[in-house]
Formats: sequence, structure tokens, C-alpha cells
Amino acid sequence: MKPATLIRSLLSPCLILAANSAIFPASAQQRPVIAQPAGGAGGLTYADIVDLADAAPMVAVVRIRNIIALKPDQATGVAPGHKRLFVEADVTSLIRGEAGISPLVTYLYDVRLDARGKMPKLKKAHVILFARPAARPGEVQLIAPDAQIPATPVQIDRVKSVLSALVAPNTPPRILGLGDAFHVAGTIAGEGETQIFLRTENGDPVSLSVLRRPGQPPRWAVALGEIVDEAARAPEP
Repeated sequence: MKPATLIRSLLSPCLILAANSAIFPASAQQRPVIAQPAGGAGGLTYADIVDLADAAPMVAVVRIRNIIALKPDQATGVAPGHKRLFVEADVTSLIRGEAGISPLVTYLYDVRLDARGKMPKLKKAHVILFARPAARPGEVQLIAPDAQIPATPVQIDRVKSVLSALVAPNTPPRILGLGDAFHVAGTIAGEGETQIFLRTENGDPVSLSVLRRPGQPPRWAVALGEIVDEAARAPEP
């Protein structure tokens, strides 16, 4: 093995656990439950679900009863290619919420239009809401632009699993940023291992390892202890 090269004080953050949920004020006649949509509408990753579940004081499965498209002068800050909707929905189950929830909730949602400028069919759809209570009883506010997702059985189980993991005694610590890192080159060209140590909220050790071998894709894993061995694996995608 060649000598290890120590790289200290890495400046770029490692993990960004933020749900960019810019909230715009409503007009006097409009319900104040607005989430500005993000640019993309792709499927959410496991990390996205964790971000939403961790930030939302209320998680519920609802069936959309009615939608009303707001006129442009009733909605501010709507991104191009989107339409703001006033949504009325029946709660079918509450996954998380210490204060409970009304059986009928209302909220605002900015929906992405298709290439023809049409809205997707939302009425009678079952969706999961990541939300917080709003000013009036029965009103909720989505915590992020992507805080309404389809309530498929797989997605419901995934959300429940994430919420259970977040309160488990052995939950991994929150990541604050990068610590130190080093790279050890192998005995042949293209072989080597990189280790990155993360700073955590409670000081517990967390590290990433990236193993490279010729002719093979890089293999990376997360270790939640002082020792990094073959048992370490990559987190959920």
C-alpha cells in the first residue's frame, strides 16, 4: 500500500436535508396554505421521504373530494406551468399527528400541468400529505412543494417504516457536515479506498467508504461505528 493522503477541512457540505418549501402569503380572500412547487416532478427518493417525514408534524392519507382551480388574481407566486388548487379531502387515516386531525381537511396545492396545459385527474385520488396545522380548524399547510404524494400501498408502507425508524432508539445521528477524509491507493492502477468522516449532532461516528477496483463499479457504504468492515452497506436509494 502507498502512504495514505490525509485531506482535512473539506468545505462542501455532504448531505443537505432541507425541503425547500417557500411559502407565499395568500390574498385576503384566499386560504393561507400555500406551497410553491419545485421545478421537477420526478419520483421521490428514500432520502426525500425521510426529509418530509422528519419535518412534518402531521402525516395523513386522504381521499380528494373536491378541487377548485383558483384564478390568477387569487394566487400569487405560482410557477410557470402550474395551477394553484384549493383542495378539499376526506382523511382516511392519520399516520402521524399528536394533536389529531379533522376528518375533512382543506389546503392549497400547486399542480404541474401537462404539455397541453391540462391538470392531472386528482378528484377521488388517494394521496399522502406531509403537513402542519394552519390557522383555522380543518385547514392544513403542506410543508414542501412535493409534500403530496400518491398513496400507493408501497408508498404508505415506506412512509410508516421511515416514521418508525425516526423514533427508534438506534436511529442514526443527524449529519452536520464533513469532517476529515483520506484516500489509500491500492497496489495496482485504479485500485483504492476513500474514507470520509462526517460530523454528527451528538458526536457519534459516521463515515462513508468508497472502494474502487479495476473493471468494477465503485462500491460505497455507510458505517455507523468506529470500525468500517465488509458488513457496511449503502443506504436505501
